[in-house]
Amino acid sequence: MKVLVTGHRGYIGSVMVPILQKAGHEVHGYDSELYRRCHYAPGGAMPEVPGFRKDVRDVTAADLKGFDAVIHLAALSNDPLGNLNPDITYEINYKGSVKMAAAAKEAGVGRFLLASSCSNYGLADEDMISETGKLNPVTAYGRSKVLAEQEISTLADDSFCPVYMRPATAYGLSPMLRFDIVLNNLVAWAVTQGVILLKSDGTPWRPIVHIADISAAFLAAMEAPREAVYNEAFNVGQTAHNYQIRDIAEVVAATVPGCRLDYASDAGPDTRSYRVDFSKIARALPAFKPQWDAKAGAEQVYAAYKSSGLTLAEFEGPRYQRIAHIRHLMSDGNLDEDLRWAQPEAARPLAEAAI
Repeated sequence: MKVLVTGHRGYIGSVMVPILQKAGHEVHGYDSELYRRCHYAPGGAMPEVPGFRKDVRDVTAADLKGFDAVIHLAALSNDPLGNLNPDITYEINYKGSVKMAAAAKEAGVGRFLLASSCSNYGLADEDMISETGKLNPVTAYGRSKVLAEQEISTLADDSFCPVYMRPATAYGLSPMLRFDIVLNNLVAWAVTQGVILLKSDGTPWRPIVHIADISAAFLAAMEAPREAVYNEAFNVGQTAHNYQIRDIAEVVAATVPGCRLDYASDAGPDTRSYRVDFSKIARALPAFKPQWDAKAGAEQVYAAYKSSGLTLAEFEGPRYQRIAHIRHLMSDGNLDEDLRWAQPEAARPLAEAAI
């Protein structure tokens, strides 16, 4: 297939593109490149594919002509960043996603895969929640994903097949590494400070999944028979990989020698707590065979952090922390308040711009 991946230069996209290529697909990209200065060398080289440097809010049907499938990853991708300006989060994650789907349909794209999220479930009870469970998002990010799913579903017809992929919390190594997600973050604290710092009380439940397995799930959904995925949502992960945050901390403690567990001074219960049932994807998409677990993921990022001599200033600073990076670009006048490049040269190549 000829596939367009939005957000192809992001945390998941930079891992997904080579996986799609290895499967024999022709991959093109679409990315505003907000994080083009954030390459993490131990994560590998950035995949280079033809495509657009463009904001999803500006997509046109002409951009998407000739593609068989669109994988829509591009979004403001975490809760603190989403809360920085909830209106912009809705504009990009919700309205931008709907605009991308509508343009894809107009352009004759047959399959549209939306990167949604298990955070749609927000605050749930102790029972496992499936795709038919109540959506109860507690953040702007989660609400934007729910709204996008609901509106895009109205576009489904005989010629247009949308699919909603709801990954668990991601982890794992990437050329565009995120240090602000739980497993990656805890390993970074353990390596740089000898402390596994929990910013909640450790009790919330959270399913986690490696970004290579997320990529494999999107590949399986893209290649699956239409009737298996038409206008369907899929939780992406493994039921056995629902953890309390303190359980993830224990995995990290067993991986990083000599570290100790500590709680942030303002640690308290996290309102996002949910356990997720992943049996549907295992049943409906048998080609999806996840390979990773928390132990292997912790070992992967630990080795990368050690090889690069990672410091606290790096992973907590504006080069790699998403919200700090955005704020830095805004304070320098490179991004305006709508998170658009203030001037074309602000998006110049990485080699010509550094923090």
